[in-house]
Amino acid sequence: MEAVSKNPRPTKIAKYPSKSKNPNRNSTPIRKPNNHQSNQFPSHLDTPNVSSTARTLCNLLTRTSPQDIDSALSSSKIHPSEECVHEVLKLSYNYPSSAIKFFRWAGRLRKHSAHSWNLMVDLLGRNQLFEPMWDAVRTMKQEGVLSLPTFVSVFQSYCMASRINEAVMSFDVMDRYDVEKNVVAVNSLLSAICREENQTSAAMEFLENKVKGKVELDGDSFAILLEGWEKEGNAAKAMSTFGEMVIRIGWSQDNVAAYDALLMTLLRALQFNEVVTFLKVMKEHDCFPGLKFFTNALDVFVKRNDAAHAIPLWDVMVASGLLPNLIMYNAMIGLLCNNGEIDHAFRLLDEMVLHGAFPDSLTYNMIFECLVKNKKVRETEQFFAEMIKNEWLPTASNCAVAIEMLFNCDDPDSALQIWSYMVETHVGALDVSANMLLIGLCKLKRLSEVRRFAEEMLDKRIIIYESTMTKLKEVFYKESRSASTRDKFDNLYRRWKAHVKL
Repeated sequence: MEAVSKNPRPTKIAKYPSKSKNPNRNSTPIRKPNNHQSNQFPSHLDTPNVSSTARTLCNLLTRTSPQDIDSALSSSKIHPSEECVHEVLKLSYNYPSSAIKFFRWAGRLRKHSAHSWNLMVDLLGRNQLFEPMWDAVRTMKQEGVLSLPTFVSVFQSYCMASRINEAVMSFDVMDRYDVEKNVVAVNSLLSAICREENQTSAAMEFLENKVKGKVELDGDSFAILLEGWEKEGNAAKAMSTFGEMVIRIGWSQDNVAAYDALLMTLLRALQFNEVVTFLKVMKEHDCFPGLKFFTNALDVFVKRNDAAHAIPLWDVMVASGLLPNLIMYNAMIGLLCNNGEIDHAFRLLDEMVLHGAFPDSLTYNMIFECLVKNKKVRETEQFFAEMIKNEWLPTASNCAVAIEMLFNCDDPDSALQIWSYMVETHVGALDVSANMLLIGLCKLKRLSEVRRFAEEMLDKRIIIYESTMTKLKEVFYKESRSASTRDKFDNLYRRWKAHVKL
């Protein structure tokens, strides 16, 4: 690190390991972040709970001119602890030159920890100061503190700078720095590559050219690749990679991330039949994706109103032992109700309590609405009674459509029962239901009840629509031969008129 300490600017590497190519040679010089990029990393100004000593040092580094930083640090009389050095370095990524001077100064006061060195390597790499970064790596080797996390940082910095080839070349020289090229190292580089946009093919090329036959891959290796294909939306490559995974490492319940990634890729590609097929194959091998996948899949099926694929997916999920929560049950029941799958909806309603998910108002109202929509008269009446028993009240809008349906299906008694319940329990706005009730009674020529209910509604200041009064007038004048009956309607009409003016 001495070269870095003496000169914060990029310097030529004195000697790169023999028989290997220097990743920094023949590359385009990288500029340091310019002014509008200066806040790309966290600083002491926007980070909470910064220690007072670290804040003092950060203020010194950012407010002192570069040529005066060394003397200012020496004059500060501060002896930062190891933790304080870590804290200052983490907050100095925006000021690499100042950070180098601070690192050199702190190193005179106490020997740097491996973590401090790793932070310095990361800081230099993230600022694309790659030659000073390698100076630090070589010094770490001399100090005996170089390890895999250092190279993980190198991989990430090169990949973030879109220099994938140099990241791979850094992997090539790991053994010359006495760091093992094991599967963790491979996975670290794979992760760094796949994190960048549209680079999963480069990760596959790295495996083919540098790893095949040398390092045994594990489930994490394939999960990283499959997550890369998922991000790129490449279903064909995902299925090919998954097939290779099964051949090379077999089936394992530990590979949930890989299963999730494959299925999500197929799902987003709208290959629903393949999703269901792979789920069944996974079930045969006692391997399942996680609950997160099923939640995302259900969301896709709900948005597409696709109950046909949602039902087998749900059955596989429950059979795997994963317990859906109330939100998932409501989403599935809503989807089933929208598709008229009322028997399936009732099955889920019955089983959800057994899985620790207790139905709520939304659950009951979705099923109630479905029964009404499909003119299930007897079931509507029975389910209404169950809702009242379980103290989950139907919504005012559901009550209104239920009253209309029951009158149209010749069950006025049940309609009147719902109306009485609404009045007694103050369900909500009664206007729509009130008008449905009056029109329904009027169609049945039950005029005395029409007058009585209308009077009660006016007493309660419930709004009776003008269109409703027009229909009532037509029926009253057409059906009633008695002048007194017409007079009673006229009195009702005048009262309604006065009520409207209020």
